[in-house]
Amino acid sequence: MKASENFKNAIENYLSTLAQGDAAFAPNYAKASKNLESCLDYIGGEVKKTGLCAFDNQEIFDMAVKYYTDNSIGTPAPMPYKAVVQEPAPADLFSQPEIPAVPIRTEPVLPVKKDVKPAAQTALTLFGLRYPKPA
Repeated sequence: MKASENFKNAIENYLSTLAQGDAAFAPNYAKASKNLESCLDYIGGEVKKTGLCAFDNQEIFDMAVKYYTDNSIGTPAPMPYKAVVQEPAPADLFSQPEIPAVPIRTEPVLPVKKDVKPAAQTALTLFGLRYPKPA
């Protein structure tokens, strides 16, 4: 397997932070039968099964957590693949992001008139009531 050191560190840091903050996950992370290299092989295999080439960070982290928590997952076979982590560009506080230009309409937008019929009056009024004649 060919994973960048950044990728390994990102997975390891996420899992160790999760184990420190989540008492339910900590025993799973400490299992002797599970290790980081096998976890990375498992992630590579799962990614290959999907046929996709780009994933959100949380999707990859969820695969790592599943590897440690699912007892039915054994030691996966090493797979040849290349995994890298690309850090997002730092935010520049002094410039605005480019917003695509939207063409401005110069023609006035005329309202569309629909044939509106008055609603039929269904409620009875005092004058519309007919009382029976007294007998």
